[in-house]
Amino acid sequence: MTFFTAMGYYGYGYGYPGFGFYWDPTLIFVIVGAVISMWASGRVQSTFAKYSRMGSMSRMTGAETARRILDSQGLYHVQVRSVSGNLTDHYDPRTKTVNLSQSVYGSTSVASIGVAAHECGHAVQDAQAYAPLNIRSALVPVANIGCKLSWPIILIGLLLGMTPFLHLGIILFSLSVLFQLITLPVEYNASSRAVSLLGQLGILQGNEVGAARKVLNAAALTYVAAAAATILQLLRLIILFGGRNRDDR
Repeated sequence: MTFFTAMGYYGYGYGYPGFGFYWDPTLIFVIVGAVISMWASGRVQSTFAKYSRMGSMSRMTGAETARRILDSQGLYHVQVRSVSGNLTDHYDPRTKTVNLSQSVYGSTSVASIGVAAHECGHAVQDAQAYAPLNIRSALVPVANIGCKLSWPIILIGLLLGMTPFLHLGIILFSLSVLFQLITLPVEYNASSRAVSLLGQLGILQGNEVGAARKVLNAAALTYVAAAAATILQLLRLIILFGGRNRDDR
């Protein structure tokens, strides 16, 4: 029995007798979340591509930018590395490394410089014990566990008709929502630090700073979209299963 037919079987869907199909109206939450996520992903890809064609006057590469920013903040111990992939840039607080994708590491474009500066913003956050970053780091293992176990537990509760399992699954999924929400101030703060430092250090000048800000704002939208999609999914779960105690009476 599939998930969708199981929901219909337990009274959460609408269907037509004899056809074996049940329509779950709360799927609109999933669809809306998917559309938002695809829009945000397309937006960051197009914005990055646009400003990847805009060379910086400083002619500094993403790697050189990262090194310059880190040294200016006294973070000489943080290493700058090249990693494979496209837009796979990230800061690893465990190894104290700024990892730049191949499209950023050696590029002198405004877009690449902006992305490199953003990852350095995370390194500065780490060095200054920025509270939201510390909270997010602490939530990573908990959120991963919640993400992996929430759906299996919900399905077990659904198939066996065990309400406590459904509620436990919702609680575990809520950890993913909490992680997404705490990620927002972390990312926006890193971008704010990045734009400020790019201007202060003269790495970007004039309208280049505004262009880098547009790239980082587009990237931040992906986190907003992820948070929105996760919240919509949580609302869907609450609508479907949150009131099972009342329904079972």
